[in-house]
Amino acid sequence: MEMLNLFRSAIAANNRERLADLLEEVQAFDQARLLLDLTTDERQVIYGLLGPEMLADILQELDYDEQLPVVEELGVKRFTQVLNEMSSDDAADLLGSFKETLAEKYLGMMRREDADDVRELLAYPEETAGGLMTTEYVAIKKASTVKETIESLRLIAPDAETIYYIYVTNNKNQLAGVLSLRDLIVAGPGETIGSIMSEKVVSVPVTMDQEEVAAVIDKYDFLAVPVINDDNVLLGIVTVDDVLDVLKEEATEDIGQLSAIRKIDELEVSAFQSAKRRLPWLILLLFVDLLSGNIISFFEVTLNQLVILAAFIPLITDMAGNTGTQSLAVVVRGLALGEFTREDVWGIVKREAGTGLLIGTVCGLLVAAIAFVWQGNPYLGLVIGFSLWATLITATLAGAVIPLIINTFRIDPAVASGPFITTINDIVGLIIYFSTATFFMSKLI
Repeated sequence: MEMLNLFRSAIAANNRERLADLLEEVQAFDQARLLLDLTTDERQVIYGLLGPEMLADILQELDYDEQLPVVEELGVKRFTQVLNEMSSDDAADLLGSFKETLAEKYLGMMRREDADDVRELLAYPEETAGGLMTTEYVAIKKASTVKETIESLRLIAPDAETIYYIYVTNNKNQLAGVLSLRDLIVAGPGETIGSIMSEKVVSVPVTMDQEEVAAVIDKYDFLAVPVINDDNVLLGIVTVDDVLDVLKEEATEDIGQLSAIRKIDELEVSAFQSAKRRLPWLILLLFVDLLSGNIISFFEVTLNQLVILAAFIPLITDMAGNTGTQSLAVVVRGLALGEFTREDVWGIVKREAGTGLLIGTVCGLLVAAIAFVWQGNPYLGLVIGFSLWATLITATLAGAVIPLIINTFRIDPAVASGPFITTINDIVGLIIYFSTATFFMSKLI
């Protein structure tokens, strides 16, 4: 707040020198936050003060919905200048969200070399390594010497996304090796790159899903990973900061799907739009819930003869939903992080079955004792306890098996949402409960 007040004071006094000093004191991310807190008129003063390169750094720190107002305020000519200074992947992400005609208009106004880089990235599908990568990387030929490479770095580094990894290519631009900046610095100036590079290069295909790319970077603790085509030609790199955005995006998407809500992170969405997105799932589940009511109606004779059974319906259904959702969360997380392989499936099922058995036994015995003490009928305790025991085992297995089945069809397992699992387990729990009670009816009355 103090920095914002200093900015506003400098703007009010039209003290451009003071504004420039204040901007130099904060990082691009903080500049972006301050920019959003200013009024439109105040921002126009900042736009006039900053060069296209600094504005590009700030624009890249904003989310898409925050970028649009800034783009409109900059105007066509000024925004084009900023686009030329943005990283190719960030420019592609921004233009990719525009209508095709508008994106082509800006591409036609950009510098040819920058526009070509952006067009290349726009050609790749979203949520793939190609759509995520940047073409601003450092690549050196095998025959280059250490001295020549260091000289080249001085020229390339200002425009490169990262210089910590130096990728080595042959004459066909195929990926041949990699070396770190440290390897380069400690090597003798006359040594060739081919003699000091490592040929053990971990790369990803251009068509790989962005979640898998993130898993590769996480697995090997890389700062960046090279992207290649089928001919092993180096096309670009994916950096760790892009992966962090992917993880945030995928986590938000999975949480939304687990709750049967799409685009839960869009705060500007109206109540009508939010309801429109949620209603299809809820209406579907509403009709499924009607089945629960029919199940109770089917056992109406049992319920009429022993009304006390109604008191335990919420316990059976809630415990089934809770246990199933816990199991679902564990399995979906493991699948999303790549912790489970196809060979692990049987082990997962056995583990969750064992977990359900233990949870069901403890909770079943506890509620059986409560029911017996409360009503003084051991058979009522047996019915409640056995029903809960069987329901919890079934619910735990359902929470594990359903996302595993969905995953085998290469569908995001998060679509096995919490409401879906809960509703299914409610129905199964009621069937088990009333079937058991009907079987022991003569002992209960």
